Amino acid sequence: MAWSTGLLGFAAGLLISVATAPVGVSGAVFLLPVQISVLGVPSPAVTPTNLLYNVVAGPGALLRHHRAGTLWGPLTRLLVLGTVPGVVVGAVIRVFAVPGPTVFRLLIAVLLLPLGSWLCLRTLRRVTRTAPERELSARAVTRLAMAVGVAGGIYGIGGGSLLGPILVGRGMPVAKVAPAALAATFVTSAVGAGTYALLSLTTTGDIAPYWSLGLACGLGGLCGGYLGARLQPRLPETALRLLLGVLALGVGGLYAVQILR
Repeated sequence: MAWSTGLLGFAAGLLISVATAPVGVSGAVFLLPVQISVLGVPSPAVTPTNLLYNVVAGPGALLRHHRAGTLWGPLTRLLVLGTVPGVVVGAVIRVFAVPGPTVFRLLIAVLLLPLGSWLCLRTLRRVTRTAPERELSARAVTRLAMAVGVAGGIYGIGGGSLLGPILVGRGMPVAKVAPAALAATFVTSAVGAGTYALLSLTTTGDIAPYWSLGLACGLGGLCGGYLGARLQPRLPETALRLLLGVLALGVGGLYAVQILR
């Protein structure tokens, strides 16, 4: 890996994670197109490389949440319980079934564009609503986490970009969702990257992660994630909800543009 590529990967990881960590998103979903279009990582190696980014970047934000006493709780356990088996299934599907990215991009765009719009509008009208919002049940959270884990195993996203808007939109505060989503992303990504590394021993092709690039991006995310988590308590709930809604719109719009190309 050329030093310029590593520096670019570090900068991308840093900038993305600073913006996304306050709302529990690792930033891998934004890093994915950067790796493909700018850094030239081939498929399917881009998926485990993205997961490796999450593994290296995750401890920065997690350390900050641990010091604040907000990291471990029932929601974290539910998310990990669902995403870990899901990412193993997704990795196997990615290597042996090789689903095309078009369907995935379409599903993400269809899900996140209206979800982001709804979250932003609902947040702006929040002051006029007095009725409490109904949160998802524990079983529904686990099922949702498993579905997101499968998507993460196939496409190399951490899952926070999907879990965050849904859980916050159903009434959970961002301060509760963010550390749980980041913890689930970290554990899931570690399992997913390890699964790809094992599969690469028995399967031909670009399956193993690009270790140097993944580490460079991850180190940037490590620094940015800590800074982003440090910023979170200083931001009001309304601003965090709006940021999460805008990120959802950004991800959905990004994939919609890729479909139309």
